[in-house]
Parts: sequence; C-alpha cells; structure tokens
Amino acid sequence: MVGLTVAGLDYLANCAVYVLDRATGVETVRSGITPFGAPGFSDVPGDGTIHAAAGPGSSRVEIKIDDDDNAADRITSISVRATGLQVDLAVRRQDHDSLGVVVPWGEKRFQYTLKDLANPVTGTVTLDGAVRDLGPGWAVLDRGRGRWRYSNVWNWGAGSGVVDGSTRAIQVGGKWTDGTACTENGILVDGRMHKIGEDLRWSYDVLDRAGPWRVQGERLDATLTPFHQRRDLTELGVLAVKTWQAFGVWSGSGVLDDGTSVSLDGLVGWAEESRNRW
Repeated sequence: MVGLTVAGLDYLANCAVYVLDRATGVETVRSGITPFGAPGFSDVPGDGTIHAAAGPGSSRVEIKIDDDDNAADRITSISVRATGLQVDLAVRRQDHDSLGVVVPWGEKRFQYTLKDLANPVTGTVTLDGAVRDLGPGWAVLDRGRGRWRYSNVWNWGAGSGVVDGSTRAIQVGGKWTDGTACTENGILVDGRMHKIGEDLRWSYDVLDRAGPWRVQGERLDATLTPFHQRRDLTELGVLAVKTWQAFGVWSGSGVLDDGTSVSLDGLVGWAEESRNRW
C-alpha cells in the first residue's frame, strides 16, 4: 500500500509518503515540511501536474506528479524521492465518472474535492536499494482546493476492485461535511458514478486495531475488515494531526440510482478518521 500527499497550507508546505509492506506489516514514512512554502498547484482545470519538495537535508521529500488530461494514453506519472526510498508509479486514468463536490462552511470557507477512483496502477518501490514490483493494483487520485477551517475532523473511506466481472469502487466520507447539505458519497460501477446524497452513519473503534469500520445509510451498508491499522499522531503546538487509518477489505452492498442492489464484497481500500488543527 502506497499513500502520498502534497499539501499547501499557506504557512507551510508538506510532502509526505507512506509505504506499507502487507506481508510483514512494516511501515515506512518520509515527511518533509517547509515553513511558508508554496507547492505551486496549477489553476488550470483538469491539470494535476505538480513538482514539489519540502523539508531540509535528510528530511527532504520530492514528489513529482505529471498529469495531462488531454493526453491520448491518460497516464498520470508519479515519482517520489526521499532518503532511502523511491517510488515510481504509472496511473492509467480511465474514461469514467469521478466524484467532485464543493463543501461550503460559510462565505469565506469552502473546499472543492475530486475523488477519481478505480484507476489501474503499476510501479515499483525501492527501499534501501531493494526494488519491489507492486504488480497490478488500483489507485485513487484525491485533489482538493479551498480555504479550510482551522480545526476540522473527517471520515474518509474508499475501495476498488472487480466484483462479479465488473469494475466497482466505493467512496464514502463524513463529519467534515455535516450540516452543509453536501456529501462525498458514491458507488462507481463500470465507469458510472451513482451519487449518494444522504449523510451516512459511521461505526468503529479506533482503539481496536482489528475491529470493523461500518458505514450505513438507506442505499449503503458496507463494512471494512482491517488487515492493518496505521496511527499518525503529531502535536506541534498550534499544529496537530491525529489520524487513524485502517487498510482492509470491504464487504456489503449498495443500491444504484435505478434501485439495483450490487455487491461490494472484496474491494480493497481503507477507512479513516482524521482530526486536525491547521
């Protein structure tokens, strides 16, 4: 499992990468922070290209994302360079629906988020000189721009895979959207996104590393059974990040726009709770 982040918070820039070896449970984390840095996100819609670096000396993390929405092959190339770690990925973006919403908290606070699910990905991870081929897998591209509140809490979950011969994915969220009349919930089946407009109920215990994460609503009843849980707890005065992230396998079912019920059994992904002061 590979996760990476490029973030610009006005008063700092952050580049981070996380690698989980599912066979051993060993986690590798590299994170670089540059005070008052600016990653330089593009303002051109559909262009996710960014070359960013953060952190001094041995803490420096470099992330390059090359993305051209008009390219015939629609490949998003991602490379990460950090001390003792290299990641090289090729995400083959599909001609399918994505889930994009604007979440408003007020006249001056909002977030636009775009979740692009179930994209085939290949690549390698090089850790201390040992190259590991990831094999075929699935990638989720998550892009957002906005003006956040200082203190925020969110749930986020996603999973991708093939069920009964069709490509399916689940995208669920909560807490940070409460009270806004907007949600970021949906089911992707063979390229079509079926939006779920209701707020969903989340049930889980972050202290139980093997415990289930269940998400329920009128059109969805899905449970993630973890094979690994990650904890990321950082306290730096006014800045704090507390994240509990469970990687696992989804099971359950969802109801599409036409009333058809579909199985979500076997989708691989994650569910998380994150509490932040930015």
